[in-house]
Amino acid sequence: MTMSSIVAITAGLSQPSSTRLLADRLSAAVAENLPASTKTYELRDVAHDITDHLLTGFPPPRLKEVVDAVAGADGLVAVSPIFNASYSGLFKSFFDVLDEDVLRGKPVLLGATGGTARHSLALEHALRPMFVYLRAVVAPTAVFAATDDWAAGGADTLHDRVARAGAELAALITNTQPVKARDPFELTTSFEDLLKRS
Repeated sequence: MTMSSIVAITAGLSQPSSTRLLADRLSAAVAENLPASTKTYELRDVAHDITDHLLTGFPPPRLKEVVDAVAGADGLVAVSPIFNASYSGLFKSFFDVLDEDVLRGKPVLLGATGGTARHSLALEHALRPMFVYLRAVVAPTAVFAATDDWAAGGADTLHDRVARAGAELAALITNTQPVKARDPFELTTSFEDLLKRS
């Protein structure tokens, strides 16, 4: 069996970061289900480069390395802290600088962290719609980790969610080929030809 490449993108702002910790656990759970190499990139390390790219249209070398890693990965783990009921600005800005087809057909596992479980819906109303728009193949289980989930009482249920999500991403990687489907809104007949048929 060939070795798959898993890239994790994490947008935590502190060090150490619970967002990075969740990304590492999710990557490890994927690797338990298929032979895979894993690499994690913390967006805080390239935050200025992301801003430069947004302003100039050209990625500095450190950011280009991250972008190329995401483009070449067989699967992506994407984890953001939740601020004001949505993903962080740093997280969104990184995905804004990717070319539009980079995530097309790519299996993606979503994760998020926040202070309380009331932020967990951000996975479904903010993160998932963004990745669906980018035409990624999103794993059914997304994992939210609140502060209480890291404590003794919540660690078991968090472990179970991480294990299930990791198995789902592994299955998507081994069973799903990237889909280069035609855009249903793309015109296949010229407007001129359409007028002639009227």
